[in-house]
Amino acid sequence: MTTLVRLVARVRDDTTHRLWDVLEGLLSTGQRYVLDQLLDVAPGSRVSDLERWRKGPPPRGSGPTLIKALEQVAEITGLGLAALGAEGQVPPRRLGELAKYGMSADASLIRRHGDGRRLATLLATVRLLEAKSVDDTLELLDLLMATELLNKAHMAADKDKVRKHPKLAKASARLTVAVEALFEAEGWGGPDSEPRVSEVWEAIEAVISRAELRAALVLVNENVPPADAVDPDDWRSELVGRYTTVSGFLKLLPVVIAFGANAEGAPILAAMRRLPEVLAHRSRLAAPLIPARVIEPAVVNGSWKRLVFGHPSHQGGAVNRHAYTFCVLEQFYRHLKRREIYAEASTKWRNPQAQLLEGEKWQTIRGEVLTTLGLPEDPDALLAEHARTLDVVYTEVGGRLATNTEVRIDEVGKIHLTGVKAVEEPPSLVDLRNRTTAMLPRVDLPEVIFEVMSWEPSLAQAFTAAPGGRSRLSDLPTSIAACLAAHSMNVGYRPIAKKGVPALERSRLSNVFQNCFRPETLGVANVPLVARQGGLSLAQAWGGGLVAAVDGMRFVVPVPAAFARPNRKFFGSKRGMTWLNAMNDRGMGRGAKVVSGTVRDSLHMVDVIFGLDGGELPEIVVSDTGSYSDLVFGLLELLGISYLPQGRKLSAGT
Repeated sequence: MTTLVRLVARVRDDTTHRLWDVLEGLLSTGQRYVLDQLLDVAPGSRVSDLERWRKGPPPRGSGPTLIKALEQVAEITGLGLAALGAEGQVPPRRLGELAKYGMSADASLIRRHGDGRRLATLLATVRLLEAKSVDDTLELLDLLMATELLNKAHMAADKDKVRKHPKLAKASARLTVAVEALFEAEGWGGPDSEPRVSEVWEAIEAVISRAELRAALVLVNENVPPADAVDPDDWRSELVGRYTTVSGFLKLLPVVIAFGANAEGAPILAAMRRLPEVLAHRSRLAAPLIPARVIEPAVVNGSWKRLVFGHPSHQGGAVNRHAYTFCVLEQFYRHLKRREIYAEASTKWRNPQAQLLEGEKWQTIRGEVLTTLGLPEDPDALLAEHARTLDVVYTEVGGRLATNTEVRIDEVGKIHLTGVKAVEEPPSLVDLRNRTTAMLPRVDLPEVIFEVMSWEPSLAQAFTAAPGGRSRLSDLPTSIAACLAAHSMNVGYRPIAKKGVPALERSRLSNVFQNCFRPETLGVANVPLVARQGGLSLAQAWGGGLVAAVDGMRFVVPVPAAFARPNRKFFGSKRGMTWLNAMNDRGMGRGAKVVSGTVRDSLHMVDVIFGLDGGELPEIVVSDTGSYSDLVFGLLELLGISYLPQGRKLSAGT
């Protein structure tokens, strides 16, 4: 046994060293020097360049922050490590392990390693930072557009609309009086004669003067969009006034980050790439006008036409540079959110179809994939079967609604449920609650954590150190239990820390939390808890564990964060995020994910399901209709999971 252990250890050690040598051999002399310089602290700086890149730009949605983020992207990609093809030389998993270590280890620790390991770690880390820097930059763009530009433009437009409403209503009432007098003039004269204009004006001026009518007409024309407008441009007008916020980073964005697009987003991407030329164009026209020949007129649509080309049109075919800039940026942002425009170097904003197989590669494994998913060669039969099933269900539900007195459907098709009266608690239920409460021991939360850790030793073993090995700290389970208690109760370290006890020293707790607590270690620690809870007879009586309910909880984020978004309904004047949680029918949480703001969580729901902490995949997934989309329904159907969205807007009462 010991001989075999030594042999395996030696082979693994040789393989690791060969991996380092392969990655080191890809680097030129200049690249090795630059990578080593990342570990040094430059004069006048407090941290090394590696630490600065790992930390990223501050999570603030502003123009200067975006410029700093783009400059950092240019720094990282300027090393030219993407052209080395490291992903084709070593397994991606091993490259990811090196990058994971490089993202968490201290720069002084990396500096002490030998040349091979040090340079290989830095190469993998910088390759990861290339994608991370692009992700962070586009997240900041998303934050800026959602919070500082679009949201504030809509709020300002709404306030302006409320301010102008009394004057507009008064002017509209005056025009109404004049139009009524005009309609009354149709009955004047005989069937073959038309009333004279002077007679009509006399009738109108009898109820309102011509000066008042002209002033009302001017006021309405200034505040009401033309009749052929797609929608009002009031918020767009507010957006144009924030030109200085975006003019700086838009000169860098399409140059620093390489974007791609499908057929839908190609015209907007072409206009975006020409935008730096538009912003730098020097015109003899009065600001902000520029000649129309420098823009892409085809991308100006909807209500943007009125702002870009003028209403009436500007002389000489001039266009408004500020309005055109926001016209392109707003459409670019919309296509980017739908991934019709994507960043190739990104991991979150990349082409969603890039990993799909096609051509010969798809034909090679098509039969195996169809067999695994249980799908026929011809999809028509499968779709016809689903259509018949849907028709039968619709017919059955419709027949029940006709005889159900508790349900009513109004004229617009909205379902109303009869309100359910509350049932008083029987004395037996009150007695049962009192007895079970008295049976529960009164213990502190840290004691509960210690007891559970004694049942499942693998719980403490799951919290490995950042480099991937096990920590050599003595009495580590005590420190882990203290960190769990401090953060679960949100009380910090002060009530938990205790001087004189090495495992509970504040510095020790802070070090353990920073090095051992990560999403992946928390997920591994949850696996034995899910398994042990599933073995309880009470939990088995509740359900089989193959039904998962996915829903989100909204939280206000009190500190600046890139994933925090505004939503006045949930967060008031602040910003927040959604904690998307999956719970099985045994009452056990099996996985979670943090989602920016309150966006539709349908695709994030699929991510949560396939990232559960151990156990089998659920056979049934339940969520509210806010998570529903046809795409998710089809994906889960192909994967053999029943998707049951529950109605969330059924009105109670009659």
